[in-house]
Formats: sequence, structure tokens, C-alpha cells
Amino acid sequence: MTYYFAKTLDCSFDEAVRRTTDALKEAGFGVLTEIDVKATLRKKLDVDFRNYRILGACNPAMARQALEIEDKIGTMLPCNVVVQDAGGGRIEVAAIDPVASMAAVPNPTLQQVAGQVRDMLKKVVEGL
Repeated sequence: MTYYFAKTLDCSFDEAVRRTTDALKEAGFGVLTEIDVKATLRKKLDVDFRNYRILGACNPAMARQALEIEDKIGTMLPCNVVVQDAGGGRIEVAAIDPVASMAAVPNPTLQQVAGQVRDMLKKVVEGL
């Protein structure tokens, strides 16, 4: 089982971040966090790194369901979506597969919710 699904886009990095954020919002996800890995590594380690942004996406209704099922599941939230420079003018967008990330939690009800979120995120990525 792979732990993510991805799609490569032919557009600028900033355009890919915008398109991904917009698509997530249309699917009912908010972007709670945005981590600019390139800027962070430059500031903290004084190293160059490719454009790499981590978007912490959350669907409030689905998060509430998961939290009601497993109160510690917040340790695995939000769902991360990565937008990164793949070289050659191409940008890759990859999203976590919540089913894979929550496989360590032996709760079939939680797995059902994770499956719903996976389907939603997969549709977002495929639609980019």
C-alpha cells in the first residue's frame, strides 16, 4: 500500500499552490497551515532547497467525526498535501492517504472515515 497519491502539473509553482488550495476549498477542506520548507531551511540552516510547500488541509466535519471516534487522532491531523518542484518545469502535488496513515489504529469505524477522506483528497488531486 502506498501512503500517498500524486499528480504532476505543467505550471508555475505559485500557480500549483493556488490551484491546489482552491481545489481543496471547493472540496470542503480548509488550509490550516502552510509551511514553506524552502524558506524555513534557508532561515534555519542557510541551505538552498527546491520549492516545497506543505499544506495542512482539514475538512472540519470529517475531522470532528474522527475525533469523536478516537480522541488521540488529532496527532495525525491535518491531512498534509505537498506541492513541490519536480524539476524540468513540472510541479508535483502529493496528498497523504489517510487510510495508510491511520492503519496503525485498530478501529474499523475510523478506517471508514479515513476512506471517505481519502476519496475526497484523491478526487482533489486527480482534478488538478
